[in-house]
Amino acid sequence: MLETIGVRSIDDLLVDIPQSLRLESLQLPDGLSEFETIAQVKALADRNRVYADRLTFRGGGVYRRFIPAAVAAVTSKPEFYTAYTPYQAEASQGTLQAIFEYQTLIAELTAMDISNASLYDGATAVAEAAMMAYVHTGRNEVLVAGYVHPEYVQVLRAFGEGRGIKVRRGDQPNKKTAAVIFQQPDFLGLLVDAPALTRAAHDAGALAIACVDPINLAILAPPGEYGADIAVGEGQQLGLAPSLGGPHVGFIACRRDLVRKLPGRLVGTAHDAEGRRGFVLALAAREQHIRREKATSNICTNHSLCALAAAVYLTYMGPEGLRHVADVGFKRAHNLAERLADMPGWELAFPERQFVNEFAVRVPRSSSVVKKLARKGILGGLDVSRWFRELRGVLTFTCTEVNDAKALDQLVEALAS
Repeated sequence: MLETIGVRSIDDLLVDIPQSLRLESLQLPDGLSEFETIAQVKALADRNRVYADRLTFRGGGVYRRFIPAAVAAVTSKPEFYTAYTPYQAEASQGTLQAIFEYQTLIAELTAMDISNASLYDGATAVAEAAMMAYVHTGRNEVLVAGYVHPEYVQVLRAFGEGRGIKVRRGDQPNKKTAAVIFQQPDFLGLLVDAPALTRAAHDAGALAIACVDPINLAILAPPGEYGADIAVGEGQQLGLAPSLGGPHVGFIACRRDLVRKLPGRLVGTAHDAEGRRGFVLALAAREQHIRREKATSNICTNHSLCALAAAVYLTYMGPEGLRHVADVGFKRAHNLAERLADMPGWELAFPERQFVNEFAVRVPRSSSVVKKLARKGILGGLDVSRWFRELRGVLTFTCTEVNDAKALDQLVEALAS
């Protein structure tokens, strides 16, 4: 296999991992008992730097949230945890119903007509939505308006390259534009004029794709309310831990007339001869199905276990609980923003713009600040200049319900020292 793909050894597959971080092996002595082995492996794991949830102030698309115990209690059940694709509806009613409930919750959250059975993550959700617009309009250009997550844009470009779709930045669509993609709040945490961007897209005959934050939808207008055609986003905050970058769950919802262009699978309801309701796979135009020549996507799976976690989280929290969580993050972020802006040399990067629970601050010696906070056990702001040169010296800070008042005090005191 190595010869076929053109490499000499397994090590050649690991070139993206710095040599200093690699181990030749776990370097365990022979003949250890299970108890001794676990102790040795734990000692290796303890060499990692782990930040307490309450002292994590970095977001940028992945967030620390409190996860109710009910989420793990349901997702760890073997009938869910080990389940495969529910091809046989008569043997998969529990899995199918769980996915159906997830779809219903996402549709309600976004105020859209239809949601599918989940995608890999927010990035692939954005790219799949752009493919939907390309097929629907027959146009080969998509616009990325404002500060959309740069990694989402990278995945979008990768998807578009194979289909000849041009991706450019801007908010002025024309006759070549298939869709205008915007993020609410954007990558810097700033609110955008979503209704105006939606109108601009529609005036040019293009679709409006809103990339939204599921928690903040509890206090912000949902995409369906301002007329967006497709709503997408990252569902990691809905009951999933960051876990070194995954697995995550992407959501996508749309208007009813676009349903046949949705990627992946859709679970619907049906009734048997005696009128009893059941759950079935519907409109599953996936590449490994019998309708594979009409597949809307080459992604052959969904993250149904992660989607189940999201469904349990949303059900457990309810509308009021979700609104409370969003409100707490809003208040703490604004409190922190005021305190940071009062520090000598610090200022809000966009003082005239509104934000929810993530904000951008212009900081003197930003890289030094982040390193010094790390030494104090605090995961500080995200340096966004690596993606946007015009934002040199700008860090974004995030607050969620896990960043309590004492954690905010600890951060400010560390910065002051």
